[in-house]
Amino acid sequence: MMYTALLEELMSSKIIAILRGVEPHYALPTGQAIIEGGVRFMEITMNTPGAEEMIAQWREQFSQQAYVGAGTVIDVEHAKRAVAAGAQFIISPNLDLEVIEYAQQHNIPVWPGVITPTEILAARKAGAEAIKLFPMGSLGLQYLREVRGPIADYPIIATGGVTLDNISEYFAAGANAVGMGTKLVDLQAAREGRFKDITATVKLHAAAVAKL
Repeated sequence: MMYTALLEELMSSKIIAILRGVEPHYALPTGQAIIEGGVRFMEITMNTPGAEEMIAQWREQFSQQAYVGAGTVIDVEHAKRAVAAGAQFIISPNLDLEVIEYAQQHNIPVWPGVITPTEILAARKAGAEAIKLFPMGSLGLQYLREVRGPIADYPIIATGGVTLDNISEYFAAGANAVGMGTKLVDLQAAREGRFKDITATVKLHAAAVAKL
């Protein structure tokens, strides 16, 4: 199965840093801290105030260092705003066929959120080259293992419940990449200016997946 270059890159680097509620005054140093920690995929969720402006800032600042996307893209209106801001990829918590179509029209990789095998295969039929299995914190690793039985070759980004202690188990269960929020990027540390602490945490996770 052929994948876009961006998805190939994600499957190699394995982690997406998810920032929900990040504030503009510390967004740039937080992004820099993530990059210095070794994670090159970062998303700002569209339900974060000022998301579009921060996505645009990150694209301008980190164009040679990281891939910047929009998360929590729940409808076409969100997708339009994300694309206008310069998002390089779109991730949703839900399966919206109109969002997939819009992203395809603009040549933006889109990775919709799904739970059931029916939704997974509907996403693939609609043209999404990968899916986000969410919420993994509730579904559990056994669910991922069972899904991998009949659906063995479709890239899965597992999101929810990932920690440093269990991250290798996600990949052993069949994930191709994981999405991580506050367990990876402590926004309270960012608010307090402790960006070196963020980098140190990200480095630990990057090192853990580099061994896989």
